[in-house]
Amino acid sequence: MRRNYQGGKVVTDFKEISSEDIQKAAQRLAGKLHLTPLEHSQTFSRLSGCEIWLKCENLQRTGSFKIRGALNRMFHLTEEEKRRGVIAASAGNHAQGVALGASLIGVASTVVMPTGAPMAKVEATRDYGAYVVLSGNNYDEAYQKAQSLREQSGAAFIHAFDDPKVIAGQGTIGIEIIRQFPEMDKLAGIVVPVGGGGLIGGLAMAVKSLYPKVRIVGVQAESAPAMAQSLEHHSHRIVACRSTIADGIAVACPGDLTFRLVNDFVDQIVTIDDETIAKTMVMLLERSKLVVEGSGAIGLSALIEGKVGQRGERWVALLSGGNIDVSAIAQIIEHGLVESGRRWEFRTILPDKPGSLQNLLSEVALGGANIISVIHDRLRPGLSLSQAEVSVALETRDAEHIQTIRRQLEAKGFRIIDV
Repeated sequence: MRRNYQGGKVVTDFKEISSEDIQKAAQRLAGKLHLTPLEHSQTFSRLSGCEIWLKCENLQRTGSFKIRGALNRMFHLTEEEKRRGVIAASAGNHAQGVALGASLIGVASTVVMPTGAPMAKVEATRDYGAYVVLSGNNYDEAYQKAQSLREQSGAAFIHAFDDPKVIAGQGTIGIEIIRQFPEMDKLAGIVVPVGGGGLIGGLAMAVKSLYPKVRIVGVQAESAPAMAQSLEHHSHRIVACRSTIADGIAVACPGDLTFRLVNDFVDQIVTIDDETIAKTMVMLLERSKLVVEGSGAIGLSALIEGKVGQRGERWVALLSGGNIDVSAIAQIIEHGLVESGRRWEFRTILPDKPGSLQNLLSEVALGGANIISVIHDRLRPGLSLSQAEVSVALETRDAEHIQTIRRQLEAKGFRIIDV
């Protein structure tokens, strides 16, 4: 990575964007967006071993940071561009940012979203005033459709990340963190979700221009590591994004400008698996009462897992968004509970005679687990006439508690099979 320091500040040769552009964007957006809180978390500090502050952009207007870049870009529209309207492609959060931003300045907006985009995000985008077109199976296919519509209509394209005005808007989060954090010279670093790179590129430039020793670490989903692979190979890499809970940052290829910004300003990029992200989402909901989507929780996941930070260091975790389907929350909670050892399901074969089920459940009760459900099946194929299969779902404390109950049941002669 190229780094030039003069007088304790980072000096770059970027012509498209500067730290002054980010400062002007902050002035431009002041009073139009929420000043989201920066809160210290005792829970996540204990779990990670670091001192953790949460920057809650999930509480921003539209439920994510994306409104910052979209609105800043629209403040630069010419009168002719305003007359023609704007168009964008997005899997959800940028869509809502463009829709609301366009409504705030009184221009028409069209947003192309993948056909599989969560309906909650589609409806929210419409409610903010955009005309929504559903096309393609992912962001990149939606992007191609949006470009085709742009050529037909002449509308101004609002890129999700690879635009200097959008990047400057996203970078205003860095300015807010500097103003809100009590002692910036003692901050070890900031962890930031990474998709196309607009957020981390702008934030890193804003912070590094004043505090070059503060580490900026990006976090990507293991299923969509385009930026991580591009940095590793020192050139753009296109990846085949697999399904991920962090759908908001599932981008197949980083932008040209964002790649250069990340290469110059970002210290490290790590990846996190979906199971860890799900556990973090559940903990945020349970411990901090914060609804955070997968792409928003991924940075905190890296701190909890120890992939970033050393014991005692001070870190800020950016919670970049909180837009998630209500219908998906229950599934994610269930998944997170299983992964964290808070829920366990098993089955076993019992003699089909009075008292057998009572004996099993009594042993479970002695183990201190709460029974959620019991399914008793005497007719499953493969069972003899003297057998019954029982499936039990339990509420447990953690993985160690599960193993304790398992050993207790096996010592009593029960054959336990995980479900």
